[in-house]
Amino acid sequence: MAKTNFQYEKRQRELEKKRKADEKARRKEEAKSRPAGEQDPDTGDEAAEDDTTAARQE
Repeated sequence: MAKTNFQYEKRQRELEKKRKADEKARRKEEAKSRPAGEQDPDTGDEAAEDDTTAARQE
């Protein structure tokens, strides 16, 4: 019977944890850089932000 490669399994778990942490950090950073109501959440269009800024200045 073949032995289980514990080092490989551990490495895969570590990589999965790192991937999830990176994804969470990316989402958190996006949320921080996009305050509510300033950008279109569906498209991420920055033009919408420029339009609202111009409207405020007038």
